[in-house]
Amino acid sequence: MPDILKYDVLVIGSLNADLVVRAPHFPKPGETISGDDLHIIPGGKGANQAVAAARQGANVAMIGRVGKDSFGPFLVESLKSDHVNTSQVLADESATGTAIIVVDSSGQNSIVLSAGANGNVSVQDINELDVEAKVLLLQLEIPLETVIHAAKWGKQKGMIVILNPAPARELPDELIASVDYIVPNETELNLLTGIPVTDIFSAEQAARILLARGAKNVIVTLGSRGALLVSDEQAVQVDAYKVDVVDTTAAGDAFIGGFASYLTLESDSSLSDVQQHPQGTRASALQMINAVKYANACGALAVTKFGAQPSLPTKEEVEKFIS
Repeated sequence: MPDILKYDVLVIGSLNADLVVRAPHFPKPGETISGDDLHIIPGGKGANQAVAAARQGANVAMIGRVGKDSFGPFLVESLKSDHVNTSQVLADESATGTAIIVVDSSGQNSIVLSAGANGNVSVQDINELDVEAKVLLLQLEIPLETVIHAAKWGKQKGMIVILNPAPARELPDELIASVDYIVPNETELNLLTGIPVTDIFSAEQAARILLARGAKNVIVTLGSRGALLVSDEQAVQVDAYKVDVVDTTAAGDAFIGGFASYLTLESDSSLSDVQQHPQGTRASALQMINAVKYANACGALAVTKFGAQPSLPTKEEVEKFIS
């Protein structure tokens, strides 16, 4: 029998071709406006997070589906160029997933998704995997049933399970309780809890609702205000780095990829900062805070460049930026 493949980070999620255009502002209903040249850029929250972790030095594999159109090989080859293992990315009869993205003059974006082959990532795809990993990254651009199954599957295998609940939607308690870290932004946290998130206090109150529903750790990304880490033991705001914003696309993906890679790589080099428990390796309070600081740096660098995967920083860039 062949050896089981082992990775630092396993990503089960979406691969999209991002069709990006800059415009002076978002068009109003019925309005036609002129924009810059169209850019076709590799994207999808799953693929973005895989690249983000790989560029931080983690050994990463991607699980997902693309179409048999021209976009499919384009996305797979892009992942390979960042040393992401794509042996389990399947070719599907549906069209490759796409995202239509408009970026305004302030760097904010508006996105319309077409799931395509991402909508066919199945429970069976997960059951056929013969892999091990330290961290499992999940998002919501594949069917929810598959995400729930993957979270439970990863937990049974002793992986640290991280869920980015995006795009925003309501989630069952069985999923929230199956992950080690849930990482929403303000909009996603509002939808999950019903609490308008307008400041640090309301973000903590909403995060504690997720803890009551079974979440172990909640990390709220707050844009220019950094991030808030909330668990039963602590609530810590970690400040953002100040940078000039060019394009916010994939900033959250850079944050999550950086956070995941920091946990896996630090657990190898800094055993004093981790504790063993029945489900594998759990970060200490200090290590979690340091991981969020590192993730903030990754997110900050991502907003200084245009596009999704092209904006994701390397480990060298992050370490130079922090120092």
